[in-house]
Amino acid sequence: MTAETPITQDVQTIPRKLPEGPVNIVGLTRDKLRKLLIENGTPEKQAKMRTGQIWQWVYQWGVRDFHAMTNLSKAYRAELAEKFVIEIPEMVSKQVSADGTRKYLVKIAGGHEVEVVYIPETDRGTLCISSQVGCLLTCSFCHTGTQKLVRNLTAGEIVGQIMMARDDLDEWPQPGVGTGDAGPRLLSNVVLMGMGEPLYNFDNVRDAMKIAMDNEGISLSRRRITLSTSGVVPEIAKTAEEIGCMLAVSLHATTDEVRDKLVPINKRWNIEVLLEALKAYPKLSNSERITFEYVMLKGVNDSDEDARRLVRLISGIPAKINLIPFNEWPGSPYQRSDWDRIEKFADIVYKAGYASPIRTPRGEDIMAACGQLKSATERERKSRKQIEAEAGL
Repeated sequence: MTAETPITQDVQTIPRKLPEGPVNIVGLTRDKLRKLLIENGTPEKQAKMRTGQIWQWVYQWGVRDFHAMTNLSKAYRAELAEKFVIEIPEMVSKQVSADGTRKYLVKIAGGHEVEVVYIPETDRGTLCISSQVGCLLTCSFCHTGTQKLVRNLTAGEIVGQIMMARDDLDEWPQPGVGTGDAGPRLLSNVVLMGMGEPLYNFDNVRDAMKIAMDNEGISLSRRRITLSTSGVVPEIAKTAEEIGCMLAVSLHATTDEVRDKLVPINKRWNIEVLLEALKAYPKLSNSERITFEYVMLKGVNDSDEDARRLVRLISGIPAKINLIPFNEWPGSPYQRSDWDRIEKFADIVYKAGYASPIRTPRGEDIMAACGQLKSATERERKSRKQIEAEAGL
């Protein structure tokens, strides 16, 4: 990238020619929904109340039929049904891993497909969602990075992935029941770690997460939402100020030479610039700490010196280090670090005062593990030689 490269990519979010017919209200912010209702005949004095009522039906109770919104008059319900729809991405298929992980193939407007992963735990359930069709960044160790970027997802397509998963898990509260009154959640956490770089689709990600965090809707705490970025530095402060969720950073290397190959965006914003931008994030967002993601690649970034250098780099930043055993995929030019090497690396980081959990690989048997997402219907394949050439190996 050059200095003139725009911060956010000029990637279409929706087709240029909008489909005719009713407007889908999923993904509209409260202000946008209120404005739309007024434009379509709702009296301005009633618009705020009507927005709140519709909002609860859609996002708190998961209702998709205006006629079921019983605290609205029959005439108004009929009017809404004529002008608007409540539509979310379509689940095309679901695979369930031996460990309970679920991978969904989801169809969005234009026939494009993205993948979504649900990871059950004893005390929580985490949904990994996508923000783009494909990915621009071409990180050499990531399977998703071998798929070309097609377009950004809309706010509705992003929050719709959460709604789709709640459908599958059957955990919408009954109408009139508060979200907190429905008991422990199967889907308690959301991570933007699926297909795409969220900060190259900032506005739609922000709007979708505002909907997810709304207390009268899906009602996820901002501390239960983690946005993972490869390091789009100019958007980091905006993320703290306008979203305020937890932040994870795909670091994966301790020198620019290695990170340039693993995470090519490093050529635009190197490690020093990235870490400088991260120092202010916990205070700006009122977050306790930043999570650094570090995939363990045999003979590439897993030495004792890498571990000691990592500790020096993040000094002064409240942080934890997630060590990720590399999830190998067909054609990958890398191998997973040996387990004893990962444990030694973790021990150095831990003794320096940082939490350094080793992430347990999940969903490997269905290609749902970290870095493996790539639609099975995507037919374009790269040879090992191509991948190694692009990785600079």
